[in-house]
Amino acid sequence: MSAQVISGTEISKQIQAELKDEVAQLKTRGVAPGLATILVGEDEASKVYVGQKLKTCDRLGITSFHHKLPPDTKEPDLLKLVDQLNKDPKVHGILCQLPLPKGLNADKILLAISPDKDVDGFHLLNMGKLLSKKNMKEIEEEKMYLPCTPHGIIQLLKRTNIPMSGAEAVVVGRSNIVGKPVALLLMAENATVTICHTGTRDMGEVTRRADILIAAIGKPKVITAEMVKDGVVVIDVGVNRLPEGLCGDVDFNAVKEKAKAITPVPGGVGPMTIAMLMVNTVKATRKLSGVK
Repeated sequence: MSAQVISGTEISKQIQAELKDEVAQLKTRGVAPGLATILVGEDEASKVYVGQKLKTCDRLGITSFHHKLPPDTKEPDLLKLVDQLNKDPKVHGILCQLPLPKGLNADKILLAISPDKDVDGFHLLNMGKLLSKKNMKEIEEEKMYLPCTPHGIIQLLKRTNIPMSGAEAVVVGRSNIVGKPVALLLMAENATVTICHTGTRDMGEVTRRADILIAAIGKPKVITAEMVKDGVVVIDVGVNRLPEGLCGDVDFNAVKEKAKAITPVPGGVGPMTIAMLMVNTVKATRKLSGVK
């Protein structure tokens, strides 16, 4: 058995095509969605990520307001910029690219972004809202900004017709950016969820139970074929740089022989994160402009 390879690139294109039409319709009503991006310093990976986001904005017709700041930027100056963007009616979403240089408190900066413009879904108020919801119906009714990577994972599963209700899902990793929120979203889809982390005694014993396995631990090829059961669906969130190139947290070539479906790295979760950022930006535009 060789797994179906779930292409985040292709599913992202579907979502972007839907959004492009939605943006065009908003513009006919005099509303132009705007996304402000903030890049502090010279981190090469961050430059690439922000560049991809700006290109996607351009492709969809979303106005981008890019702010590139030097690595020695002082925290009060960064907070002042965030405050200006919070007050700017042309800006509907604000994204501050992480990681920030030393001396800047990321939590403080993210908390300064208006919850109504927090298109990353990282503000404590938005995270708290997610925690308070029991199911996807409540989440959708609230029109919440969901964290982009976890939301992208759910969309990958939905658009590949992978049933989540009743499934045993195992999340490897407990970060605030991926592990915890994706566990909440899987529970909202009625999956039974277990989270593994560095304190888990026998990770393989837990991961072998998974119908759906989300790997988000940030270590190359840590999930081996011996750690999964036949017919598992594997979503690999990790992006690790090795001398031979990029790889995920999953040993792709070995695990794909046992899995029913698996995402590649690159071309899996990454494109979905950007697509869901655009989804949140359009959602924020509707909310802030009062257009249903």
